[in-house]
Amino acid sequence: MERDFDIVVIGGGHAGAEAAWSAAALGARVALVTLSGQTIATMSCNPAIGGIGKGQIVREIDALGGLMGRAADATGIQFRMLNRSKGPAVWGPRCQSDRHAYASWVQAALANCENLAILAGEAKEILTSAGRVVGVRLAVSAEGGTEETLSCRAAVVTAGTFLNGLMHLGERTWPGGRYDEPAASRLSDSLAGLGLARGRLKTGTCPRLSAETIDYSQCTRQDGDDQPTPFSFANDSLDVRQIPCWITSTNEQIHAIIRDNLHRAPMFTGQIRSTGPRYCPSLETKIVRFPDKTGHQVFLEPEGRDTNWVYCNGISTSLPADLQERIVRLIPGLADAKIVRFGYAIEYDYFPPTQLKATLETKVVEGLYLAGQVNGTTGYEEAAGQGLLAGANAALKARGQVELVLRRDQAYIAVMIDDLVTKGVSEPYRMFTSRSEHRLSLRADNADSRLSEIGRGIGLVDDARWRRYQDKRQAAQRIETLLETTRLDGKPLCDWFRRPDISPEQIVARAGGELAELARKQPAALASAAIDARYAGYLVKEQSAAKRIEEMDGKLIPDSIDYSDVSHLRQEAREKLTIIRPRSLGQALRVSGITPADVTVLAIHLAAGKRRETAGESRGITKS
Repeated sequence: MERDFDIVVIGGGHAGAEAAWSAAALGARVALVTLSGQTIATMSCNPAIGGIGKGQIVREIDALGGLMGRAADATGIQFRMLNRSKGPAVWGPRCQSDRHAYASWVQAALANCENLAILAGEAKEILTSAGRVVGVRLAVSAEGGTEETLSCRAAVVTAGTFLNGLMHLGERTWPGGRYDEPAASRLSDSLAGLGLARGRLKTGTCPRLSAETIDYSQCTRQDGDDQPTPFSFANDSLDVRQIPCWITSTNEQIHAIIRDNLHRAPMFTGQIRSTGPRYCPSLETKIVRFPDKTGHQVFLEPEGRDTNWVYCNGISTSLPADLQERIVRLIPGLADAKIVRFGYAIEYDYFPPTQLKATLETKVVEGLYLAGQVNGTTGYEEAAGQGLLAGANAALKARGQVELVLRRDQAYIAVMIDDLVTKGVSEPYRMFTSRSEHRLSLRADNADSRLSEIGRGIGLVDDARWRRYQDKRQAAQRIETLLETTRLDGKPLCDWFRRPDISPEQIVARAGGELAELARKQPAALASAAIDARYAGYLVKEQSAAKRIEEMDGKLIPDSIDYSDVSHLRQEAREKLTIIRPRSLGQALRVSGITPADVTVLAIHLAAGKRRETAGESRGITKS
């Protein structure tokens, strides 16, 4: 096999899969290096895709031409729209997935992807020359053989929890990147040797149970939506046999056992020293952090159609096995439950993302991109969003094109990346709708209208998807016109859509005619138009604010700037701006500790430099 590639993607998780797919789709010759091709796109933790904030990212990945949305639709076993009782800005599509089918679907898609070679082995070293990536050295491959080198123009590292991964189950520790899979220590050392600072973070997972040992009569049944909402804009609807999930809870007896045994909990004995995700804490952390709470919900989630494994969402733990047995047996419905895999924690290396450009390329090595948990994030969706952009940008740069940097008002993916590279992380980063100042505009339903043209412009959206989008866009434009020009009982239809006491379906039924026909053919277009009409005033305010931010983000700062030369800039501001090296005045304003006054000083400095440059050019023209 040819060992000369444009791009080498290291790691076959959700970030690696999207990075390899997007880079190959843009015509780059790509190698995806993974410890085993059989574990690509494995769901290491809960078998689910989407959620509040996360579901929006999945739809954005799909609108840009990525894999995750289609894989979720093809392999989901239960679909629910979360937060339906609240406003549309915070609706979050989520599906329970068949974890084995999901991984198989992605593996098949990658196996049939042109320009992509999947190589089993361990990447041990990033090779550079004159400050840029020139290759990746592999250790002995998973199938045996000798060490080898892949030459490349760029590398995308998406190694997740495998970098110096250390597993914890009670007092027992062992190296690993995932259960029964080895850690990757040499690659982490190689990255550090290139000048990247690194740190440690922690995550964990829950026990898995045997389904036939659960007494569901003591649990609350949770069904999916009657009409499942697809993730992918390639699907109008889903015909899927849904499987119920179940809800139970912990109790005071369990909490007492945990409090009495904190001396055996790695999280509290000093055995685990790293910070874990604030919004997905271990059960033992919940008991300590919320001492007055008498119970915590436990979601019993089937892992697939053809497996009896059930995931106990809500009780992530690294407690010893004997304590996990006692705790599980005291949960209603689980008195006779058999644990088929105990929960465990894992500590791993990450590289603070302030060392990255907005393209996810490192600042210290040209052609080296990082994506996923290696950047301090948590979650399949966050990883996949980064992977798609990192892979696309590596391919765009390799062929000499302008790389893709999305604005915060365009996508949650952009909000996430901007947060990471501008503010950094002190704990695993998770996406929430509250992180966006434009969340009414960044809804799950309109991701295609926000991003399809961008995906098409760089070559990720294929012809079939583009035709579907154009049909929907034309319908949406016509619906918008009808809402403004058609009157019902003397009032424009758009006014009717702003009323909370009548549903869009009722309005369409009364209006009839062309609007009813468009609603039948393009229901998603009507739904988005109805939301836009109802919140028109708020959307105008958001768009006005977004315009001001866009103007600031459009004022680029030269890469060569020396902040020590900026007169009247505070010393703290000089230090922070030198570390972050923001690409624009807008990003500079978002750096923690930077004030509007600092940015004003910087803007004056840049304007003065521009005037001097222009004056110099004018003198040169006069002399010639």
